[in-house]
Amino acid sequence: MLKRKIYSELLKWKNQSNGTSAAMIEGARRTGKSFIAELFAKQEYQSYVLIDFSKAPQQVKDWFELYMEDIDTLLFNIRLHYNVKLVERHSVIIFDEVQDCPKARAGIKHLVKDGRFDYIETGSLISIKRNVKNILIPSEEYLINMLPMDFEEFLWATDNEMLMQYIKSCFEKRKPLGDFHRKAMDLFRQYLIVGGMPQAVQVYVDTHDFDKVDLVKRQILNLYRNDIRKYAEGLEMRVTSIFDALPGQLQKHEKKFRLTALKAEARMRDYEDAFLWLDDAKIINCCYNSTEPNVGLRLNEERTTLKCYMGDTGLLISHAFNNKNIVDEAIYQKLMFQKLEINEGMLIENIVAQMLTASGHKLYFFSKYDEKSAENRMEIDFLIQKASITSRHNISPLEVKSTNRYTTTSLLKLRQKYGQYLSTPFVLHTADLKEDNGIVYLPIYMTGLL
Repeated sequence: MLKRKIYSELLKWKNQSNGTSAAMIEGARRTGKSFIAELFAKQEYQSYVLIDFSKAPQQVKDWFELYMEDIDTLLFNIRLHYNVKLVERHSVIIFDEVQDCPKARAGIKHLVKDGRFDYIETGSLISIKRNVKNILIPSEEYLINMLPMDFEEFLWATDNEMLMQYIKSCFEKRKPLGDFHRKAMDLFRQYLIVGGMPQAVQVYVDTHDFDKVDLVKRQILNLYRNDIRKYAEGLEMRVTSIFDALPGQLQKHEKKFRLTALKAEARMRDYEDAFLWLDDAKIINCCYNSTEPNVGLRLNEERTTLKCYMGDTGLLISHAFNNKNIVDEAIYQKLMFQKLEINEGMLIENIVAQMLTASGHKLYFFSKYDEKSAENRMEIDFLIQKASITSRHNISPLEVKSTNRYTTTSLLKLRQKYGQYLSTPFVLHTADLKEDNGIVYLPIYMTGLL
């Protein structure tokens, strides 16, 4: 059974809410929303009812239209149909795939007010947004976003919890891991390749068979393609073209998405909604250019220049190496031992974006081009903001390096020009932790701790 951090967030909701709100777990397809909702119900309540609206008979769905003004009858019917004894304030009703019954979601307001039971909703972002056009979104929802498993959760799954505690300790003390760095990097490469989709991680833990892992990931990619056809109303061709172009765009040295790769005369105004659709669905993570590295990153956001990362790096690998229906085991082995002749920077930068997103950061990069002055030309992979804002020094620039041979030219130029805005600069690399000239060089597996 895979341990997930979202469980503690659900526990916090249950204890603090005490029935005054419903938990809404939303996120990309196959991130484990239904599984965690039912596990939480089993372990934290005396009894529960699971209504899976993707399978529920029409009769059950109709109850939410017929009896919202007669909650006694509605709850009686639910108990009788699912043959479960519900205990007031000690039972929970799960609305799984709630997007398939909009009236049930709209009814949350009245069910929460009734107060007899707790309610947990789950839904995929792709179809949730499509199915709310004619309903009032309840303000009584406590939103919880579920993402792919992060590196710490992967270490829990592979029975390496003690190693994560040591990594955290070294990060806090700014000291290298020493003898354990190689083990941490080996496990990180496994995470990079397998990814964080729970089904893929479970298959890897059970079998260590990369072919079987890849088959799971390809099924998820096919599900995404089907969702694009089904839900991207009027945007299907543009969303598909962006989705298909992602590996090629990330393979380039400069990761900024080039619209001309889609169509010679393509303009952002024509494709912006398609990017937003993929970002809303959590299939991709969009990273926008901030024209100045100060505390107002969002204020300086330049939305016509963006980088697009896959929401899960394991899926990116299966998406990128799609010459066959399945990625050959040999490719995975070469990736494990850094023997594959590709620009591995695309994978490392993608997983940094994934880890930063999991840590709650909105993604920004800094790009400045000056035809006349080399001193003013800079490319910084990511900018992150401190948790607590001060009058100066709020932004940390991050440079991502996938090899041991690199320079920090842009980082040094940025510090020279914008020093008053900057907090600690970081280089994320494959070597152990060190500090030099005011720059902290972190092993890539510590990204999630920033």
